[in-house]
Amino acid sequence: MTSGTPVLDRLRNAFGTMGAGVYAAALSLLTLSAVGLIGLLTHMPWLFPSLGPTLMLFFESPDQPSSRPLNTLVGHGVGLAAGIACFYAFGIDGLQAAPVGGLTAAHVLAGAVSVAATTLALTMLRLPHPPAGATTLIVSLGILHTPVHFLTMAAAVVAMTALAWGANILLGTKPAAQ
Repeated sequence: MTSGTPVLDRLRNAFGTMGAGVYAAALSLLTLSAVGLIGLLTHMPWLFPSLGPTLMLFFESPDQPSSRPLNTLVGHGVGLAAGIACFYAFGIDGLQAAPVGGLTAAHVLAGAVSVAATTLALTMLRLPHPPAGATTLIVSLGILHTPVHFLTMAAAVVAMTALAWGANILLGTKPAAQ
């Protein structure tokens, strides 16, 4: 092995899946902690469920198309836009979030339409990023529900993507070709 060999490859070669798992776990811990710290300092929801699978893609499968920064940013952007559109179109802004107030027909429609729209858009753009389906549900079900929350979600995705891909590149892991 040369010193130019990516850390992930060296860990895989030396320790197999355990090495790859340690790489992914350590970088996920550091990245999510950094983004969470921003949330603590700003008292805003910088952590939300779809960031977890996005980080797992970045560090477990950095060579997959769905792990590319472009796919991530566009995917969560489309998911956020579809979620916001359905949140208002189906009147979810006047209801409690589904996990708090219970699932209503409006929640079901908003959720189903937002995921379908996100899937269609990302398929047509050829920019798959499955965690975007969770982003759209978080919004369309009213879990995060204010314009400030929406902006915070977008900022968190950008910050996390920059940190995660910066870490991968710093450690020699090459992203999938765009």
